[in-house]
Amino acid sequence: MTLSPTGWRKSARSARHTDCVEVGRVGEGAAVRDSKDRTAGYFDVSAEQWRSFVTALKAGRFDA
Repeated sequence: MTLSPTGWRKSARSARHTDCVEVGRVGEGAAVRDSKDRTAGYFDVSAEQWRSFVTALKAGRFDA
């Protein structure tokens, strides 16, 4: 059985913009899609992968 993502949301910091990503819950993990083209699909990651990604963001690993 394939689960469909639910609860799509985007950051409150991007509320006035349309060029951002949205995150939804799929199983125990997360799904990510482009808010400009929701019909293009999404990719999903495990809960562990999502936690690692968020930890890296908070640590500034992707800062320019």
